Amino acid sequence: MRFRPLIVCSLVLALLPAAPALAADPTAAPVPTAAPSPAPSTAPSTAPSPAPSTPEEKVEEGLGVDGGTVRAIVELTQPIPAPISEIGNAEVLLQPERQPFVVVEGTAEELAALAEDPNVTSIRRDRAYPPSLVSSLPQIGADKAHAAGFTGSGQNVVVLDTGIDAGHQAFTGRITAEACFSAVDQGVKSLCPNDQTSQTGPGAADATTANCLAGGVNLCDHGTHVAGIAAGVAPQAGIIAVQVFSRVEDMDVCGEPVCLLAFESSLRLAMDHVASLTAPIAAVNLSLGGMPSETSCDTSEEGQVLKPKIDALLAKGIATVVAAGNEYFEGASYPACITSAVAVGANDDGDAIADFSNRGALLDLFAPGVDIESAVPGNQTTVYSGTSMATPHVAGALALMKAASPQTPMPELIDKLKTTGRPYVYQANGVQVRTPRLDLAAALAGAAPQPEISQNPPTLPGGPGDPDSPDPDSPDPGTDPEPEPTGSGPTPQPDPVDPDPTPVPLPTVTVTVTITATPKAPATVCTRGTSAKPMTTKQWAVEVYRGTGSIDDATLTCYLKLAHKASKVFPELTKASSLGKAYRVLKASRTAKQRLDSALLTGWLNWAHGMNNTKVLNSSEKVRLSAKSTSTALKKAAANVLKTR
Repeated sequence: MRFRPLIVCSLVLALLPAAPALAADPTAAPVPTAAPSPAPSTAPSTAPSPAPSTPEEKVEEGLGVDGGTVRAIVELTQPIPAPISEIGNAEVLLQPERQPFVVVEGTAEELAALAEDPNVTSIRRDRAYPPSLVSSLPQIGADKAHAAGFTGSGQNVVVLDTGIDAGHQAFTGRITAEACFSAVDQGVKSLCPNDQTSQTGPGAADATTANCLAGGVNLCDHGTHVAGIAAGVAPQAGIIAVQVFSRVEDMDVCGEPVCLLAFESSLRLAMDHVASLTAPIAAVNLSLGGMPSETSCDTSEEGQVLKPKIDALLAKGIATVVAAGNEYFEGASYPACITSAVAVGANDDGDAIADFSNRGALLDLFAPGVDIESAVPGNQTTVYSGTSMATPHVAGALALMKAASPQTPMPELIDKLKTTGRPYVYQANGVQVRTPRLDLAAALAGAAPQPEISQNPPTLPGGPGDPDSPDPDSPDPGTDPEPEPTGSGPTPQPDPVDPDPTPVPLPTVTVTVTITATPKAPATVCTRGTSAKPMTTKQWAVEVYRGTGSIDDATLTCYLKLAHKASKVFPELTKASSLGKAYRVLKASRTAKQRLDSALLTGWLNWAHGMNNTKVLNSSEKVRLSAKSTSTALKKAAANVLKTR
């Protein structure tokens, strides 16, 4: 599908001539800086990657490699001084005012032509990320901190999320500002009340608009829930609500008729907006996430974009607090893997790491994230679980800390939360790790630090020791499954069909939280399995064909969502958003690309099932994303994936 913009001024822009190149304008003002120079990071950082030196190096690998068009961010040396509708032959989807970038849609050839211009510094996919009272207050000592007079008065917490129900009783007199930055395109609708790509002022982050509703369900309740937690931890702090999501109506992207996703272009505009505010702000809350990483992602393509913005906010005394992710992964999802962000994992009310939470040395803190009751639109409350719920506990805590000591640099306040937290001691990536659990009573009220807790790895369904776990070493089915079609699953096709080559600009589709309708019901979060044994491509084909395998459809759908989040091939190049499409990808073998796609999907499903083989998968994906890869290279990459054990 070629995504087309819903531009309000399209009739005016259509009358403007296409710009053949971005020739420097001698009258243009210098590129403005978003914020002061960043303060030192609270964690070690590696040096940035060298700047691209050739047009070919400017373009991210994989953009348009299989044909069609992609939505991409074109980074510029300076803003374009006048509105334009095209650059070369690439259509302009978004041209932020006074910002040195534009969002375009173009083919591989059109983007390559843009890269020839010396004023273009890089071209990357405009990725999108899903969204990753409070009975948890006593566990973190917030009740004692409140009793001691620490309430966050005079400070604000910014919630970059799905908006807020400003009329909810939880926020009476608490909302100090609102804004919205929401991408639009064909099949992608703005969630701003004015239906445009941006809006500021009262009501701009309204989470009760028509585009937030689908089948009588409010899709935008996540932001209200997150804001309610931060408001509960810091009962006198203000809330600045910023809507950064868009409504996506595309089965190939969502795996369902409609979902909410936040484009990178919306996130960076929102963070620049926060940097421009004059109100006292303690923290920005990001309860969303993308690709998981075992190590710092500071120098990744995505990290090099957001890290300077996180650093700039930190230099102004504002922490960026990010959900670590719900994949049961020894690492953190993007952007929590950026070292200057505060990465937060989830624990339960028994002071154990939540089964679903990511963990490891990249995390800064744990906070309650299981069965957390908070506000949702309609003046109601409900119970959600996830690292999305843990993150605003820390954002609210930093509002208390900054209100108590406004002159103390933010890195020192973050460090105090870490040094006074209750240590969780556990194994991750083969080494012992100590990660503190948030304890406001110790940080603010002078309570004695709590003793460390040794954490044991959980036994999850489908893992070792589970009697219902499928045996990956069971005999190979031998023949491809061709059962009679039923209404519950995909129809097998005797001859594999070519996967749809149209690129989709959203590589990361996952579940950050799961709604639980009944308060205090057990948490159910989409997470990785714990099996250490791989399955073959044929075995996975049996599993994804409904009714023929031993893994339930809900788990398999979760595995596909996790694969999409971790992979740059699915669904960017190859759509495998449903069990039926996954089956066809696994069965396709006519071309070398199809065989590599089948192998990669097998590998990512094994990863989601519990294998730790991301290095081989990532290196093989680079081969798949390169337009220069030969048939021999593609076949070799497929073989490397399939032999990984």
